Amino acid sequence: MAERTEEIIIESRLGQRTVGSDRIIRFPKGLIGFPEHKRFTLLQIKESSPFLLLQSLDEAGFGLVVADPFAYLKAYEVNVSDSEQRLLMAANAADLLILVTVTIPKSRPQDTVLNLSGPICINVVARIGLQIPQIDPRYPSHHRLGPDEGGQV
Repeated sequence: MAERTEEIIIESRLGQRTVGSDRIIRFPKGLIGFPEHKRFTLLQIKESSPFLLLQSLDEAGFGLVVADPFAYLKAYEVNVSDSEQRLLMAANAADLLILVTVTIPKSRPQDTVLNLSGPICINVVARIGLQIPQIDPRYPSHHRLGPDEGGQV
């Protein structure tokens, strides 16, 4: 039997939004530096924006701008351990949605960077997320977006 989806109204950094209960993502360990934030949803910032908002459902003022790193770095790899895969209830790492946080300096969108050292991995079927720190010398901790890479929200 299919799970019943309820519509809930949330307050977000983008204002009031309605989301389906099936779009709630649980982060059992929270996010790095924010362990108390355990429930999130992904919101489209603007139709034309390549960025999303990972919005906390535990605090309306807390949300992180995120992006698909593979849209900018085709060869980027994320190492997911067996225990992290089990926590995410994923058969393999290819089943995960990978996002990275984005830093857009105020009044300087041309200096937008992707933060590659702490990707966010989400099992969209089980709706479980985990931020997995990476230490890989092949990738810098930050990747600056060029002027033609959509560095504006």
